[in-house]
Amino acid sequence: MTMLFMAPKLKASSWVSHLREQGPDIDLRVWPDDGPREEVEFILSWKHPLGEFRNYPNLKCIASLGFGVDHILRDPELPPGVPVTRLVDAAMTRAMSEYVLAAVLNHTRGFTRFLRDQGRGVWQPRVPLHPSEVRVGIMGMGTLGRDAAGTLLSQGFPVAGWSRTPKQIEGVAAFAGPEGLDPFLTRSDILVCLLPLTPATREILDRQLFARLPAGAYLINAARGDHLVEEDLLAAISGGRLSGACLDVFRTEPLPAGHPFWGHPRIVVTPHIASLTYPGAVAPQIIANYHRVRAGQAPLNAIDFEKGY
Repeated sequence: MTMLFMAPKLKASSWVSHLREQGPDIDLRVWPDDGPREEVEFILSWKHPLGEFRNYPNLKCIASLGFGVDHILRDPELPPGVPVTRLVDAAMTRAMSEYVLAAVLNHTRGFTRFLRDQGRGVWQPRVPLHPSEVRVGIMGMGTLGRDAAGTLLSQGFPVAGWSRTPKQIEGVAAFAGPEGLDPFLTRSDILVCLLPLTPATREILDRQLFARLPAGAYLINAARGDHLVEEDLLAAISGGRLSGACLDVFRTEPLPAGHPFWGHPRIVVTPHIASLTYPGAVAPQIIANYHRVRAGQAPLNAIDFEKGY
């Protein structure tokens, strides 16, 4: 059974090295040098060319090289009946929680303002916000959201979570579904988006949502750029509805030159680095899933197509 690495935007050499270390006997090829296509049954994918999967008649599994699978599900010609899997890795989860905590502390401690003061040679002490007085709301209570919630709780922040279906997490105020969104938003001084990208969540961060947050709320988006209506964010900040934002993901990446987010005094931009995939850490689970599929077993971490994640 041949495994094909189809990720034209990633550096293949590191992936190939770690995968071959874990599975030295596997026939591993790198797209577009795929050989006889009927031999390919397992594809590793990240932002593949749309429609390309249909060229592999014996495909048995498509594995995302990240937490998200929206880059796969956007393909209108996905082969029917082929499972799609995602990566679940403790190091990636921890990295996301560290990013969220850093972004929250950057806001509550005022580091961005102090950096601006430094550039102007201004000495202006400010009293930081105390964690107990800053309510954090996390949209998306899957693996990433639950871990981020625990990290913030350990630092004394009151945390609430909102998800599609009810989730009970110790210490976290739980809200779910459309009926739970308003009460969740009204108590979120800092709003963290860790949602999967689905048709229901695309552009969920818009002016209507911002209007339901407390005045002066702060936004952290480390999920997907298409969750955010960028024009609405700029308007919400300029109008005083939001105090600012920390953004790791964008509709167009890299963020284009001249984009209004560059240089905006109240927006922190990071280049999609909140939770990177480390080939060496995830290669074992990829190889394990390969052997499961080869043995006729269902792969681990397969997504629910109806949910979109």
